[in-house]
Amino acid sequence: MSQDLVLQQRDGYLLHLTLNRPDKKNALTFEMYLALIEAMKQAEQDDGIRVLLLSGAGGSFTSGNDIAAFVAAMGQPEKARIPLSFLQALASFSKPIVAAVDGVAVGIGTSLLLHCDLVLASEDAIFQLPFTKLGLVPEGGTSLLLPQQLGHRLAFELLVEGDAIPAHRAAQLGLINTVLPQSQLLDSALRRAHTLTRLAPEAVRQSKQMLKAANKPALDAVLVSEVEAFAARLSSPEAREAFQAFMEKRAPNF
Repeated sequence: MSQDLVLQQRDGYLLHLTLNRPDKKNALTFEMYLALIEAMKQAEQDDGIRVLLLSGAGGSFTSGNDIAAFVAAMGQPEKARIPLSFLQALASFSKPIVAAVDGVAVGIGTSLLLHCDLVLASEDAIFQLPFTKLGLVPEGGTSLLLPQQLGHRLAFELLVEGDAIPAHRAAQLGLINTVLPQSQLLDSALRRAHTLTRLAPEAVRQSKQMLKAANKPALDAVLVSEVEAFAARLSSPEAREAFQAFMEKRAPNF
């Protein structure tokens, strides 16, 4: 298990997963993805865990994929599929997932929230899906789920223009449940999660399954097709220029 992911089993059937790479705004490495996959696999099989809580350390949720790690992995398709395995595990997880979002939620940091069941955010939270800014394409099921939820034009605004939006705008769009002062965020998320642990566990699981059942075949297919397109884009000239510009702290020249 990666030291960049902290697991804490709290009273009342709750497993709290904390992304713990605060010096990098919890940017996700391949090792962190593998640790998340293993934690969810164990939680799925453990009757002593009824709810997952996901948060980030150090005032950030996650700044998305670690750019340096992904640049180093260019030309390694097996590594490009690790985030797909994470997204598949997240989308198919049968128990409730509560997310507490503070600070930045960029790229997959926002798209993964579409697979959570309750999302609470601080007033300081910022959400962004800057795929085209990096020469990439949508992932995480966003090309299916966001148009369904928001319609084409708002989905285009988030996925193609890719500008950051504040927490209150995200709440207005229905991307998150509620916005709270930062000082109240984690306590409120814990309360909501503990409330879920006290409900009839099988009824909760079946209810979640029913809510997601109609979309499951399409989502399963889209997750794969998106990652295939994303992996191909990683080695494109546009993505290479975007990543190089990011590392050099300059604007890309497309």
